[in-house]
Amino acid sequence: MILTILKIMAAIGTIATGLVSMIRPNAVTGFTGLSVTGPRGITEIRSILGALFVALGATPLLLNAPATYQMLGIAYLVIGFVRLVSMIVDKSVVQSNVISLIAEVIFGVILVL
Repeated sequence: MILTILKIMAAIGTIATGLVSMIRPNAVTGFTGLSVTGPRGITEIRSILGALFVALGATPLLLNAPATYQMLGIAYLVIGFVRLVSMIVDKSVVQSNVISLIAEVIFGVILVL
């Protein structure tokens, strides 16, 4: 029961991240380190960081199938792995990257279980 609630919370958190990116794309630039130089960049933030995250989080809630929660968990774990490697290779061990990595690992593990 608790694991189910945590999975739902992770999916909702994913949706919330996407909504913030869609509605306030400039708000994510400070946390992500991305800089937007024009309308094309805003569109990319809204579509990829926004809409894609909304879809990824909403799908498990709409379909309510274990495999959809696991897919989202695997996505988080892969993102976290690539972030960790990139943090080392690119020498980008900064607070926002560490926070993101921790969230990705926690969400990933919860969702895969």
